[in-house]
Amino acid sequence: MPSRWPRRAALTALALIPLVFLAVFFVLPVGGMVLRGLHPDGSWALGDTWSVLSRPPERQALWFTLWIAVLGTALTTALGVPVAYVLYRLRLPGRRVLRGIVVTPFVLPTVVVGVAFRTLLVQSGPLGFLNIDASWVAILLALVFFNLAVVVRTVGAVWEGLDPRAEESAAALGASPWQVFRTVTLPALRPSIISAASVVFLFCATAFGVVLILGGTRYSTIETQIYLLTTNLLDLRSAAVLSIVQLLAVVVLLWGAEIARSRKQRTTVTAGRGGLRAVRFSDAIPLALTGLVVLFVVAPLATLVVRSLQIDGVWTLDNYRHLASDGADNALLVPVWQALDNSWRIAIDATAMAVVLGVIVSVLVTRRGSTRHTRGLLTALDGAFMLPLGISAVTVGFGFLITLNHPPLDLRSSPILIPIAQALVALPLVVRTLAPALRSTDERQRQAAAALGASPLRAMVTVDLPVVWRPLLAATGFALAVSLGEFGATSFLAQPDHPTLPVVIYALIGHPGAVNFGMALAGSVVLAGMTALVMGLVERLHVTSMGAF
Repeated sequence: MPSRWPRRAALTALALIPLVFLAVFFVLPVGGMVLRGLHPDGSWALGDTWSVLSRPPERQALWFTLWIAVLGTALTTALGVPVAYVLYRLRLPGRRVLRGIVVTPFVLPTVVVGVAFRTLLVQSGPLGFLNIDASWVAILLALVFFNLAVVVRTVGAVWEGLDPRAEESAAALGASPWQVFRTVTLPALRPSIISAASVVFLFCATAFGVVLILGGTRYSTIETQIYLLTTNLLDLRSAAVLSIVQLLAVVVLLWGAEIARSRKQRTTVTAGRGGLRAVRFSDAIPLALTGLVVLFVVAPLATLVVRSLQIDGVWTLDNYRHLASDGADNALLVPVWQALDNSWRIAIDATAMAVVLGVIVSVLVTRRGSTRHTRGLLTALDGAFMLPLGISAVTVGFGFLITLNHPPLDLRSSPILIPIAQALVALPLVVRTLAPALRSTDERQRQAAAALGASPLRAMVTVDLPVVWRPLLAATGFALAVSLGEFGATSFLAQPDHPTLPVVIYALIGHPGAVNFGMALAGSVVLAGMTALVMGLVERLHVTSMGAF
């Protein structure tokens, strides 16, 4: 027993690093934002909470958030499950390329997605005849576009690993393909479907950039309403009430997702290895649906590229040449290329922080606790680092400004603040990529290494590193792509003379003039190309846990 204390002390000291980071740069800003709103002038104002939620703008934002998230989740799941079957179960030419196409939207900057759908749906766009620009339908389509990869990868990774013998036995007993799916496959997939749907609902409910660009002033979610209350109206009390509602909803959703994920892990562990099978006639419907989904994913991006190469219907590169300028009527303080350089520098710093912290958290949460209390603590730790994904980036960004403004943490003008905010967003994705790989390592190998005298660090290098190096590279690329496109918190924290590319694109959209909009199109193509290139390289690593929840 005494020999265990140095190991426990080392793990405790290791855990303090990410916990302190989370406490200082997440709990403190969010708590400060809430206290500033609910505890003004040194007295609690809890009695006004219901009055805030019952006001028409806030009530409408809550209702719109709920039903658009429910509808978005249902449609995304309905489309994602058959696509997961085609891309992870069938022997299909170009399957890996199609996977890359489907997963790319998830890491695209929200401003790029918003601009792409506006370009596709405006009256002069290819789908302008539908008259759904600036409507809730446009927002719904963008949410499905953005979150489809979550369902495809989460469900597909489990589907790929299912033992086919149970399905083959049911078919041999005379069951039709639909009966096999309903009685054998679906029960095995249900935990992963529930887990993916929970995360999709979370992402739909907290969408910011997409709703801000496509919804305008007609539609507002909790996220955009918090943005409006803090920036335009300076109503911190009302923003704090909405932030609390959002926090409670996120905790419930993450709790449900954690239960589903634990069941999914048990299914994956007990299942065999499936392998691919040949396409059959009964696969015609999911194949056709997959083709439509791929077209749905490609259409906005292709339209964005084409429109960026045209001015008044004439093919030209002038929109890209203008990226070296400050736009029409001095719309920008710095050229777009300078903003892109800023984005890369900040994203590299954010990725380094997210990966270091993500490795530590992944090592901790994949330990097999010896008691129920220890396992509960590890589960709570895992869930705590998922919270930044669901809390309003606006709340975090504004919280930074009002809490980290005096010594010893006077960081409002520090260049490190934006990388920290982006690292908070990327950290949960790093953990979700690394943790499954570490869990797949046989604990007996670590025990054998320790029995032979290897230190914990030596055991990690010799046992875990050969298993985890591909997921580690994938997590690094994933974090880099996400950081390049982060917009919510960065829009609060970026200095006017040191913006990132997503902030500049949004600024160009907000300034009138064909030149500025053309520059926004070209800048969006450049940013989308960068993130797509990074994700293309990551996809070649064939890490199934990347992007799965």
